[in-house]
Amino acid sequence: MAMIALLALLLDTMIGWPDAVFRRIGHPVTWAGRLITALDRALNRGRARRAKGALTVAVVLLAAVLPAVLIQAWLGPWVAAVLAWPLVAARSLDQHLRAVAVPLAAGDLAAARRATAMIVGRDVARADPPALSRASLESLAENFSDGVIAPLFWAAIGGLPGIAAYKAINTMDSMIGHRTPRHQAFGMVAARLDDVANLIPARLSAGLIAVASGRQAATAMHVALRDAPAHRSPNAGWPEGAMAGALGCRLSGPRVYADRVANEPWLNAAAPDPDAADLGRGIALIRRATLVAAVVLAAAALI
Repeated sequence: MAMIALLALLLDTMIGWPDAVFRRIGHPVTWAGRLITALDRALNRGRARRAKGALTVAVVLLAAVLPAVLIQAWLGPWVAAVLAWPLVAARSLDQHLRAVAVPLAAGDLAAARRATAMIVGRDVARADPPALSRASLESLAENFSDGVIAPLFWAAIGGLPGIAAYKAINTMDSMIGHRTPRHQAFGMVAARLDDVANLIPARLSAGLIAVASGRQAATAMHVALRDAPAHRSPNAGWPEGAMAGALGCRLSGPRVYADRVANEPWLNAAAPDPDAADLGRGIALIRRATLVAAVVLAAAALI
């Protein structure tokens, strides 16, 4: 199974998901998204919304996992690896963050704000360079965990069915796992399942970031171990804390959303705010951490 994960990572790193392919057939996540949207519209009403949300989770998981099981059983691991390829997001993560880092380093705040708004949910319309750097580094760390390491982890555990199940869970969480009046009950099962699915990968991500940071490894793990439990998410604080410690900057803290200010606790609070150079260093750090993950998968595949 580790070979399936490794090959999927290599294909994603080399090719990504080509725009021409996306325009023609979309992407597996968008296919799942359409099913989730349809079930949300049909079921998220009236009474017993939590039970209807649980039914939605079961239907989406069945739709994702059953074809994956049959494909892997009938066509083998090489085909499974190719089909797992679009479910890893290392290349797109790098591209989205460079789209922020390049204009930010050049002093083009307008372009940096537009690019940051594409990857975070908070309001960055008036954000200054440190706030843009913080938001982008947090997104980089969190998405390294749930967009790269978690899919690879579940592919290494369960092959194509494992990674398909994880991406279905993660997509449901992003679409319906919100603490809003509409989705508080309906999305509860999806949100809790996503927490469980990311429990180990988030901590592995922190370890990989620490290893990739070299001489800052001990500091990175110290900050993650100390500050992650205070984070609003049971998982996101781990890679974000490791990133903050590795770069010697502070992350998280208060942020502005459309209708409120969220007073989140700081990660590595005594450190200074990051700047554009730190964002560039963060991108390079995640590239090294991804390489470490590839080496681990290669070693596991040879065992």
